[in-house]
Amino acid sequence: MDTTKKQPFLNHLAELRKRLFIVFLVVVTATGVGYFFVQHLIGDVIGLAGGKIDFIYISPPELFLAYVKLSLVAGITVSFPIIAYQIYAFLRPGLEKRERRYVLVSILGGSFFFAAGVVFSYIVVLPMVLSFFINMRMESIDPVMSVGSYIGFISTSLLSFGLVFEMPMLVLLLSRFGLVTSAFLQKNTKYILFGIVVVAAIITPPDVISQVLLVGPMLVLFEFSVFLAKLTERSKRKRMAQSSS
Repeated sequence: MDTTKKQPFLNHLAELRKRLFIVFLVVVTATGVGYFFVQHLIGDVIGLAGGKIDFIYISPPELFLAYVKLSLVAGITVSFPIIAYQIYAFLRPGLEKRERRYVLVSILGGSFFFAAGVVFSYIVVLPMVLSFFINMRMESIDPVMSVGSYIGFISTSLLSFGLVFEMPMLVLLLSRFGLVTSAFLQKNTKYILFGIVVVAAIITPPDVISQVLLVGPMLVLFEFSVFLAKLTERSKRKRMAQSSS
């Protein structure tokens, strides 16, 4: 292999390793900090059940692993802006000045939307889902749940909604680089909506209520994404008209 070609590749690989190491370090640190507050986090999360469920753990490490899982979700949520910036820092050398601005705006917006998705899940979705299932109880059957299963359910829901709320910023970037247009999105709306339903079924906890509650925001986010794509295209046309005049 030509050394002149090999060197840039090795440089990119070293840069990628550096960024991944920073992400790993930040997430581990934030998770560790979150573990110090995990008793408060567990109290808040268990409070979503309204005191109507008795929690148990059925294996020696289950409670500890539940603590770690919840701390990890908190660590990822808090670290997301830094994770997003590391992605930007890795891509930055290969971007033009105007492209850097769009990517940076998308990262800032993505951090906001990720947090919004987590908050929406915690405040709106989880109380409704838990209330629905708790109200299905029978007099002869007491609701007793493994704390590991409960925390896993909560964690999956929080991260799923956080990631789904990234849709507008993803579409903004794709439209900016000409990979997606508003016309394409509108022309293929029915296929995209079908895909949205499939994605909701895959990434949410295995219950219909969560999936239905995820589809609604995804549809709203899709329409907002089309709006952002139109704004991007309008900006492109305006800039091209100014450069040609």
